[in-house]
Amino acid sequence: MPIKDSELILNPDGSVYHLNIRPEHLAKTVITVGDPDRVDGVTKYFDSVSFKTRKREFHTQTGLYKNKPITVISTGIGTDNIDIVFNELDALVNIDLETREIKKDLTALDIVRIGTSGSIQKDIPIDAFLISEYAVGFDSLLHFYNSEAIQNKDISEALIKHTGWDKQKSSPYVVKGDDSLFKKLSSDKTHAGFTATNVGFYGPQGRVLRLALQDAALNDKLASFNYKGLSITNMEMETSGIYGLAKLLGHRALSMNAIIANRATGEFTKNGKNTVDSLIQYTLDKLTE
Repeated sequence: MPIKDSELILNPDGSVYHLNIRPEHLAKTVITVGDPDRVDGVTKYFDSVSFKTRKREFHTQTGLYKNKPITVISTGIGTDNIDIVFNELDALVNIDLETREIKKDLTALDIVRIGTSGSIQKDIPIDAFLISEYAVGFDSLLHFYNSEAIQNKDISEALIKHTGWDKQKSSPYVVKGDDSLFKKLSSDKTHAGFTATNVGFYGPQGRVLRLALQDAALNDKLASFNYKGLSITNMEMETSGIYGLAKLLGHRALSMNAIIANRATGEFTKNGKNTVDSLIQYTLDKLTE
């Protein structure tokens, strides 16, 4: 049965509503970045760029890097935007936009996030590269989908107990990244991590300016959590949504993090631009090895 116009919204040129791109514009390997300006920071290394578009916070370019087609797209900040980006990316490859029907043969995309993050462990220094092996989401996105089968309930229940999680907050969910991409992108230059995805930058990540926190000790509780040797390493605002939706939709996803702050030591990088730039080059080379 065709998907209704109100559910799958298309622009007059046939492109998907928010991203403003059509199926022929999308490569099977996708790099996501939060900052729209970072798209140029990735594609400056490309051999050629064949497509560019911008709409709101969504900036997309597709081109070739060492003869490999790659699309780079900015998501903006937060898992609410991840919900938009991942559903529309999937629609581009797995829904016939003319008939509005789901295709019989589905396509799996490789999707790699290149983002910035803050460590909560002293032994993960600023300017390090961290790959999220797991992510825990405090954002509630996955609870709006039939997602029980892809969640690691044992870890989330242990975390709820360890932190004395407030019942007024969304229940944390835990999802693992793609094993094949993790193996491909790992090296002696990277740290394996368990990433906490938060719904905000200030209070949700334990920062105090003028507002008191519901649980001032939460960051310490997260840092001291350990489940069979697995500890939470860093905080950011997209990875859990990326992992959850990718798994539900049948895509492969991994999150690469440039560590620009260490919350345990209070340090902030003096070379953030260089660190992100180095991570971009590292990721591109690993994807094309």
